[in-house]
Amino acid sequence: MANIVAIVGRPNVGKSTLFNRLIEQRQAIMDNQSGVTRDRHYGQAEWTDKYFTVIDTGGYVVGSEDIFEGAIREQVELAIEEASVLLFMVDTMTGLTSLDQEFADVLRRSKKPVLVVANKAETIDRQQAAGEFYALGLGEIFPVSAQTGTGTGELLDEVVKHFKDTGIEDPEAGVPRVAILGRPNAGKSSFLNVLLGRERSIVTDIAGTTRDAINTRYKAFGKDFILTDTAGIRRKAKIKDNIEFYSILRSIRAMEESDVCVVMLDATRGLESQDMNIIGQAVRAKKGVVIMVNKWDAIEKDTKTADVWRKEIHSRMAPIDFLPIIFASVHEKQRIFQVMEKVMEVYENKHKKIATSKLNETMLPIIEAYPPPAHRGKYIRIKYTMQLPTPSPTFIFFTNHPQYLKEPYERFLENKLRENFGFEGVPITVFFRQK
Repeated sequence: MANIVAIVGRPNVGKSTLFNRLIEQRQAIMDNQSGVTRDRHYGQAEWTDKYFTVIDTGGYVVGSEDIFEGAIREQVELAIEEASVLLFMVDTMTGLTSLDQEFADVLRRSKKPVLVVANKAETIDRQQAAGEFYALGLGEIFPVSAQTGTGTGELLDEVVKHFKDTGIEDPEAGVPRVAILGRPNAGKSSFLNVLLGRERSIVTDIAGTTRDAINTRYKAFGKDFILTDTAGIRRKAKIKDNIEFYSILRSIRAMEESDVCVVMLDATRGLESQDMNIIGQAVRAKKGVVIMVNKWDAIEKDTKTADVWRKEIHSRMAPIDFLPIIFASVHEKQRIFQVMEKVMEVYENKHKKIATSKLNETMLPIIEAYPPPAHRGKYIRIKYTMQLPTPSPTFIFFTNHPQYLKEPYERFLENKLRENFGFEGVPITVFFRQK
C-alpha cells in the first residue's frame, strides 16, 4: 500500500497551510474565508528519507445542507478511505468545538491511525491550551504552527513510524501531463469525472466551483498520464476576489507544467474571445493543444454544422490552424475517449524526432523548387536543416543570409514540415542561422 497522509478537519483550521508546508510548495490556495478548498488535492513530501503522498481536503461539516459542504464531505470520506495515516487538524485559537467532536466520531470508525494536530500554537499559552483536545479520546496531541513550521518535525517523526516502506521518491516522474482548460462552467470537472468513472471533482451548475488545480493519475486502455482539472479562466476585468485570482494563477501554472492542453469550448456559447486567449496562451507556451467543443448535444445541427464550426474556429484563430477539433458531449458521453486518443497522438507529435538525413532529403528539394525571395539583389540559399533536441519541435535552417528571411517564408517552411511529417496539434519553432 502506498504511503498516503490525509489532512482532515473542520473548515478554517489551517489544513491547506500545513499541506503547502509538508510538500514545500504553495500549491493549495490559502485564505481566511472558510470553504476555500473543495476537492481533494494531492502533493508529494519527504521526511527522513521516507516518501509519501499528502492529501489536502475541504472542511468537514456534519449535517449541513449546503450544496458545496455536502460534496466536500464526500471528498473527505474518499480521502479517509484512501489514506494510511490521518492528520486531524484542530485550532488552538478557537478551542474544542462540537464540530471537532462529531468529526472525531467519523475518524474513529475509519480504524486508521489518527494524529491530532493542534494548529496555530505559536505561543506557549496556546501550546498548553492544546491539552483540552485530549478530550477527543484520540491519543497524543501534536501542537504545531503550520504558518511558521513550529512542531512539524515532531509530528512528521510520528507520521513516518506508520509507513511499512520508504515509498517512491517521485511517482509521477516522466508521466505525461494533460491540463483541462477553459472558461468557467464549460464542463471541465464533469469531463474528468466521466473519464475516471467516479466523482473526482465536485460538479455544480455554479461557475467557479473548481478552485485549485486538481491532479489525478489516469490509467486505462493502456494509457498512463496525469489529468489536471483547473479553475475556469475569465478576463481580468471579470475577476471579483483574491480566491478567484489565485485559482486562475493555479490554472495558468497547470498549463505551463503540462505537455498537452485540452481547451474546452461551450458549444452553446460558441468561440469567445477568452477561449481564443486561452488557446493562444497555450500555443505560445509551446504546448500540444486539443480543442474540445463540449455540449455538442445541446445545439441544433445538420451534417455540415461541424465543418462550419471547424472553418470558423480556424479562421478566427489564424494562423493557428493546426489544432485538432473534436465535437463532444460530456453529458451524453459522446466522443469523450476520442478526445483522449487525440491527446495521446498530440503528445507523440510533440516528442516526435525526425532524422537529419530524412529531414534534408525531404525539405531541400522543396526549398530548391520554392526558394526564398532575393533581398536587394542578394540570393538567399538554405543549405542544411536539422531538428534540435528541445521539449517541443524546433528546426534550424542554415543559410547564407538569415537576417533577410521574413515571416511569410518561415510560415511556408512550417507548413511544409507539417505536410510531410505531421505534427498535428503542436506548435513548431523555426530558426535561421548563418552557414
